[in-house]
Amino acid sequence: MSGQRRQTPTIHDVARHAGVSSMTASRVVNDYPHVSAPVRERVNAAIQTLGYRPNTQARATRTGIAQIGLLYSNPNSSNLSNFLMGAFKEASASGNQLLIEPTPAHPTPLAAVRKLVEAGVRAIVLPPPLCDDPEVFAYLERERVPSVSFATATPRPEKAAVFVDDYAGARMMTRHLIDLGHVDIAFIRGDPKHSTARRREEGFRETMAAAGLAVPDARVADGDFTYRSGLDAARQLLATGKRPSAIFAANDDMAAAVSAVAHGLGLDVPSELSIGGFDDTPVASTVWPELTTIRQPIAEMAATAVSMAAALIRQDGEDERRHVNAGLTLVPRASTAAPGAARS
Repeated sequence: MSGQRRQTPTIHDVARHAGVSSMTASRVVNDYPHVSAPVRERVNAAIQTLGYRPNTQARATRTGIAQIGLLYSNPNSSNLSNFLMGAFKEASASGNQLLIEPTPAHPTPLAAVRKLVEAGVRAIVLPPPLCDDPEVFAYLERERVPSVSFATATPRPEKAAVFVDDYAGARMMTRHLIDLGHVDIAFIRGDPKHSTARRREEGFRETMAAAGLAVPDARVADGDFTYRSGLDAARQLLATGKRPSAIFAANDDMAAAVSAVAHGLGLDVPSELSIGGFDDTPVASTVWPELTTIRQPIAEMAATAVSMAAALIRQDGEDERRHVNAGLTLVPRASTAAPGAARS
């Protein structure tokens, strides 16, 4: 009716529409056996017609368990294992369940979010680039599903978020290379859809400018945070002519790719080329030489994000809209040294 709010359909509405008992409708919704195919079809048709969704809040109250949605966009990222393990550990400790969804399995990232909401999650952790997507936030607002932004460089004031200062981290790495004596430093960008990529590039450029060092266009290459994009970018930067004495890649996967290309060209790392990364993922300490990088505590951040999502479900007012800056540290390793320095 015009001017009145449409009531949310209940399981009883579904049962009436399908011409069955509420118990039978509930058995179909919960996918229990011993329901005939024709009855199951009638109930499912009623669910679609009415737009019914199970009352997951009531179900969670009965069982004491709530589902939290978790998404990831790059299954090959060296960050993924730490991200998932931190989330699993906290979910287990808090007695909640995680429902994991890969966004590449869907035509759009929003479709992945929609699947989790329709499955009944009561809060969602949004990693990049979903944590910066206004369409996703608008959809979750309509569905009244709270979210926690994970690793965004631009946390929204009204939304819960756990993050690091990507700009400050990029400044740390760039300053480290400058302090070693490098003046010709190249940079590999991350995925431009990620706010973190933009802030890391800004931190690099502004630190170079503050030191009076130029950043020619030829010293900046495009990447998308993947190892393969790092290979392409490194080949571009190291192809011909005068090579930079250092390359700062916007994450460890791309930095590891730079190291592989350098070795393929017969360049010694770090005496002929210093390499810096960002994140301190497992790959940083498994390549040779080990990567100097900026440590981002991914596992701890994921655990914090799940804890914040659980607080949103409980509606703990003091935790609903808080921001957590997880902090960063520079981790010097063997991939950086003064220009021309011999390996010890």
